[in-house]
Amino acid sequence: MDYSKYHDVRVDNQLATDTLVPDVVQLQTLQDFTRWKQEGKLLPYKPAGFSKVHKGFKDPEGAWTALMVIAFSFMYDIQAVGANAPKTPLDLLDERWKGTIASSYPNDDDAVLYLYSLYQQKYGWDWVARFAAQQPQFARGTNTPGAAVNGRVKTIGVGGSGSTVSTSTTVKWVVPAGDHPFMAWGQRAAILKRAAHPAAAKLYLNWLLSEERQMASFNGWSVRTDVTPKAGLKPVWEFPNAHVDGFPRFMEDRAAAERLRQTFSLYFGEVKGDPSPGWLGLHPGS
Repeated sequence: MDYSKYHDVRVDNQLATDTLVPDVVQLQTLQDFTRWKQEGKLLPYKPAGFSKVHKGFKDPEGAWTALMVIAFSFMYDIQAVGANAPKTPLDLLDERWKGTIASSYPNDDDAVLYLYSLYQQKYGWDWVARFAAQQPQFARGTNTPGAAVNGRVKTIGVGGSGSTVSTSTTVKWVVPAGDHPFMAWGQRAAILKRAAHPAAAKLYLNWLLSEERQMASFNGWSVRTDVTPKAGLKPVWEFPNAHVDGFPRFMEDRAAAERLRQTFSLYFGEVKGDPSPGWLGLHPGS
């Protein structure tokens, strides 16, 4: 397992050197799927249930389809926050949370970068400056905020995934109400045209898109329009503050993302530390 921003260029290099390892690409770097389609590197395929996938979560010609919904927001230790739990990103600026926040670097992960960009657009650069003054602990990897909160190292985690239908009695992942932002997207997958095992790749897509697997999603959301979310939850595309259409557009504009990444570095400092999976080289899993 590695970061998508390393997997995508690894696939490009493997294709260029005729050493391709994976059959399927399933990544956060959404812009790669549109590029790979244009370059003719993907095998068009529509798995069973493709017609039921939300229109924003699939390529019309079957070059790729989203297989799961992932969402990023903030979370907190239920016991540690007490009666006045933070409900919106504005609440994270409360003086009592100074020194108690863990976050993944927004200048290291594009999904976290987009989440922070939504905070900035909603509340202004003053929010960013005041959040930096809270002395958050930054780390590489979107798993790190949850690990810090679950491990009771920090009270609040920002920039990590979670579930609105979780039965956890210790940690709550927050979907802010009203127009206070969080972010979600359909995690895309595609079969490479030069895949060594295309039949197995097709089985994989059919399995993950099946009603059974979609109903078992950890966060209650499905990419399918005919799967009712758990516990009366609305489909994720019915949350305007989830910005499910905004993230793909954001990922396509690499120059703007790079400018934003460097701007957040001015507020939060340069990214430090090795990647959480380690350095996996050119051909992991081969």
